[in-house]
Amino acid sequence: MPNPTSDLTIGLPIPTAEAAELSLSPAELEAEVINLFDQFRGRLLRYVLSFGVPACEGEEIIQEVFLALFRHLRGGKSRANLRGWIFRVAHNLALKQLHANHKVRDAVDSDESIAAMHLDPSPNPEEQMVASQRQEHLRAVLHALPRRDRCCLYLRAEGLRYREIADVLGMSLGAVSISITKSFKRLGRVDES
Repeated sequence: MPNPTSDLTIGLPIPTAEAAELSLSPAELEAEVINLFDQFRGRLLRYVLSFGVPACEGEEIIQEVFLALFRHLRGGKSRANLRGWIFRVAHNLALKQLHANHKVRDAVDSDESIAAMHLDPSPNPEEQMVASQRQEHLRAVLHALPRRDRCCLYLRAEGLRYREIADVLGMSLGAVSISITKSFKRLGRVDES
C-alpha cells in the first residue's frame, strides 16, 4: 500500500499541514502550548472545579493537562481536535483526583474509627479530676445534711423501701418521703454549680 504522504510519481514526501507541524522546533512547540494554555486555562479550570475538586488541585490538574499536551505534540501525535483532547485529559485527571481524595478521606475516617476502637475507656486525667471534685462536693453536702436525713439516704441506698426506713428510724412514712426528697434536691444542686 502506498504511503499517503508521498508523491507516487517520484517517491518524495508531500508537504502536509500535519507533516509541517511535526517539524516545529521545541521553542515553537512551547509557544504553541503556551498560547493554548492562555486560550483554554479559564474554561478548563471552571470545568475541573465543577467536579468538586478544590481550586488548588484544579490548578495542578490544568498544569498537568498542558504538560501532557506538550509531550503529546512533541511526540508527533495527532493534532486533530486539540480542544477536545485537552478537555478529555482534564476530565480524566479530575476524576482521578476525586478518586484519590475519596481514598484519602476513607483512610482518614478508617484511621479515626480504628483509633476510636482502641481508645482507653478509662477517664482521662481531666475527667478524673472533675469526677474527684464532684465527689468531694457531694460528700461535703452529704455531711452537711441533718443526721436523720443522712440516715434516710443511707438506708435508701441500701435498698430499703420508705416504709422499712420509717420503721428502722421510728419516723412516719411522710417524714421519710420529705427527708429523702429534700436531700436529693440538695445533692442535685451540686451539679448545677
